[in-house]
Amino acid sequence: MKHSDSQAFEAVIVGGGMVGAALACLLGEAGRRVALVDARTAPLEAEAVGRGNPDLRVSALTPVSQRLLERLGAWEWMAARRVSPYRGMQVWDGQGSGSVSFSADQAGVPLLGHIVENDVTLAALEARLADLATVRVFLGARVAGLEAQRGGQGEGREVILEDGRRLAAPLVVAADGARSPLREMAGIAVSARETGHVAVVTTVRTARPHGEVARQAFLPTGPLAFLPLRVGGERQHCSIVWSTSPTDAERLVALAPEALGRELAAAIDGRLGEVSVVDRALAVPLTQRHAARYVLPGFALVGDAAHSIHPLAGQGVNLGLMDAAVLAEELLLAMGRGVSPGDERILARYARRRRGDNAGMLALMDGFRLLFGARHPALTLARNLGMNGVDRLGPLKHLLMQQAVGQRGRLPASCRQGGASVPAGSGH
Repeated sequence: MKHSDSQAFEAVIVGGGMVGAALACLLGEAGRRVALVDARTAPLEAEAVGRGNPDLRVSALTPVSQRLLERLGAWEWMAARRVSPYRGMQVWDGQGSGSVSFSADQAGVPLLGHIVENDVTLAALEARLADLATVRVFLGARVAGLEAQRGGQGEGREVILEDGRRLAAPLVVAADGARSPLREMAGIAVSARETGHVAVVTTVRTARPHGEVARQAFLPTGPLAFLPLRVGGERQHCSIVWSTSPTDAERLVALAPEALGRELAAAIDGRLGEVSVVDRALAVPLTQRHAARYVLPGFALVGDAAHSIHPLAGQGVNLGLMDAAVLAEELLLAMGRGVSPGDERILARYARRRRGDNAGMLALMDGFRLLFGARHPALTLARNLGMNGVDRLGPLKHLLMQQAVGQRGRLPASCRQGGASVPAGSGH
């Protein structure tokens, strides 16, 4: 039974990152009573976000994710701070002559996407949450336990915080990251595959303007991405994500900025001229994970708690935002009909809609990683012939472009062009 001191909500979301905050916004905008629990002790300082040097953690947000953020009233805030559009992509094999390139014009869209600092996206969502009366944010709160509860309203869950507070709801959502403690508490297994890569991230300024083109070179040790940033009206900054071996990553982060800049310039064949490193370099280990299941009665996983992906195509946050949009759509449709948000059938529909897309993207990224990691001359030749073939073949290239802009499968209404906003169901 529900503990007498527990606070009751319709959903408790654990993890206040971009995906958890987006889900809380989607439900809160429909007037649903939501608790958002996060271990951080304070929200981001909105005035400091998107100023000065770009944050090291960035995401390539697709036009589909942009539409979701527009619907939530967050995009305008983000665009007033710093978002960096890109209109072209160039991908080439650093060990051969193969290359693929495409533009927004070829894809039939105004933009392929935006490179956005994660702090900018999160601060915008936090500002939106502050306006939603039915969302209660618990900061500085760590989860100590998860219990099933049974009562007059059917099954539900209770989240126990370290300070003893209890939050009860028909549905608890884990949005608490790749190493999700809540997923573990719920007893959901996860398959983890070590990629053998560590991502070296930093920010650089290049001698030549990037031309709003995202560049990616597949090198013997792993892919190197130069992601275009617009800083103070300038188009000469890039966010660097260099996925390489652990040994090489250790060597790269230990280099002096001038030496690292020289290595980066050489690694992309001097395409942007001299490269100056303008921030520290960090090494981030990369593990690909996929949860054995996304849902249990009264419990769901979203974002990195359900799946974490190699940053090869910058799709991680987009997949997570799509989880949030699909889960919110299924929940609000069900709640509008008087069905509990913890109903296993409703959650199973969310899992069916998302698992295939996520699994497909994980498999695609793993295939790319293995193909481009191979050193055999015959594979290098096949790779180069394949890339050049894709560049010439219209239908296949179009499919790749659709993937890049996020147009995959049945999109939730909140992410469709001119689609209706998320249904509010019966209000309170």
